Amino acid sequence: MKLKIIIHKAEEGGFWAEVPAIPGCVSQGETMEELLENIHEAAQGCLMVDVQDIPVTPADQVMEIAL
Repeated sequence: MKLKIIIHKAEEGGFWAEVPAIPGCVSQGETMEELLENIHEAAQGCLMVDVQDIPVTPADQVMEIAL
C-alpha cells in the first residue's frame, strides 16, 4: 500500500507531514530522513487501531480487508 503525504516546512525549523487519507495522522522531524521515519511509524500506528477501542453494537458487523 502506498499513501500520499504532504510535507510542510516547520516555522521553528525541520519539517512536519500529514497523511490526508488518515485524518489526524501527522508527525514531524528535524531532517527529511527523520520525518519520513516518523510519518511512516505514525501511519502504521493509525492503521493498527484495534476494534476493541471502538464502540461496537451487536447490530454492527466487523470485517478485515486486505489492502
